[in-house]
Formats: sequence, structure tokens, C-alpha cells
Amino acid sequence: MAAETRFSKPDTAATGNEGEVREKFWRTAKKAARQVPFMDEVVAGYYCALDKNTPLRAKAILLAALGYFVLPVDTIPDIVLGLGFTDDIAVLTAAITAVRARMTPAHRLAAKRALAEG
Repeated sequence: MAAETRFSKPDTAATGNEGEVREKFWRTAKKAARQVPFMDEVVAGYYCALDKNTPLRAKAILLAALGYFVLPVDTIPDIVLGLGFTDDIAVLTAAITAVRARMTPAHRLAAKRALAEG
């Protein structure tokens, strides 16, 4: 199916910076899943950012927000119980709102499948 081939969950053995970012995304997403109420949209945004058909401006917005999400240093450290992901949620909400029209059913289906896999 197209969603699986274009947006399949990345292999953690990937080399270079892209593989490292992908691995950090999934590690952070798993950690944040209980605290970010719209994790399905975050993961769909991840797949949207990786889609070659997504316009450059939308990719840039999403990648900046996802980068902030996975960086260990941010305004409120993620280890602060109850508050750690609040700044990340604000950034992700703004980014997803800005590019929501570019997120396709295929992105959302890929996200649903990836989240179901755990």
C-alpha cells in the first residue's frame, strides 16, 4: 500500500543525520505520547514533512517544530513532570495549524499504523 512504502516507520539502522533525527523523533514521541493529546497529528506531521510532495514551506515549518520537539534543550526541559512538554505542545500546535491543509489522509493513515505498532 502507498502509505506503507512512502511513509513506513524508519529503520533505526539508518546512517547519517537523517537516521539520527528519525530515531530521536520516535524515542521522543514514545516518551511524550501520554502527555501530548494530539500525538496522532504530530506523527502525521512527521510523515508530511518526509513526503516529497509536501511544499518546501510546509516542510520547513514542520521540521522546525519537530526539531524543537526532539532537541534535549528547550524552554522547559522535558524531564519536568507535568510541564516538560507544554512548550513543545505550543510549538507543535502552531506548526500543525499552519500546515494542516497539507496533511493528507495517507499521512494520517501512516501515523495511525505507526502508533498502533508502538
